[in-house]
Amino acid sequence: MNHRIIRACYDENTITVYQAFNKQISHSALEHQTFLSPPFKKERMTWIKPSFLWMMYRSGWASKINQEHILAIKIKHTGFLWALENSCLSHFDSNFHKSNEIWKENLNKAPVRIQWDPEKDILLQPMNYRSIQVGLSGIAVEKYVSDWIVEVEDITPYCKEIQNLIIDNKIDQVKDLLPQEITYPIPQNIKTHINYH
Repeated sequence: MNHRIIRACYDENTITVYQAFNKQISHSALEHQTFLSPPFKKERMTWIKPSFLWMMYRSGWASKINQEHILAIKIKHTGFLWALENSCLSHFDSNFHKSNEIWKENLNKAPVRIQWDPEKDILLQPMNYRSIQVGLSGIAVEKYVSDWIVEVEDITPYCKEIQNLIIDNKIDQVKDLLPQEITYPIPQNIKTHINYH
């Protein structure tokens, strides 16, 4: 379970991440192709996830309150890598951090937090490796909304289509529909920084 992989849909210029919001925020994001404040709250930490199935797990297939709309957001590689480089792990790890005090100091200073959570399969059961969640705050949110975002798309109907196929036990069709996420390349120095292994 300690194996960690960043898998994502990406092209030459962008990586796709997912977020879930209520109708007001999602409609504003679609209209402006970024997040405006209000209704989006820049002062809050906002979490982006490259894993589609982890987003489905977190949002209950777009059924949880204030998570009824799933957005697929293409952001620049430069922004995503900046976030990883300027991050701190959310939880202290005695095998990785030099001390609890140093970790706390870094956590308070870093504008980005990293969590490694068990990846999910089609039935949203945990798999044997972990996927990344990236929490943006402060200057990272400003960069995200003003520079990194290239495209915002509401994929809620697509998510519901997949969920209905799963309910109908049409798993082969689901596999054909799922986003084709592959291992995302990141430099070794960033891998070391985020305890990627």
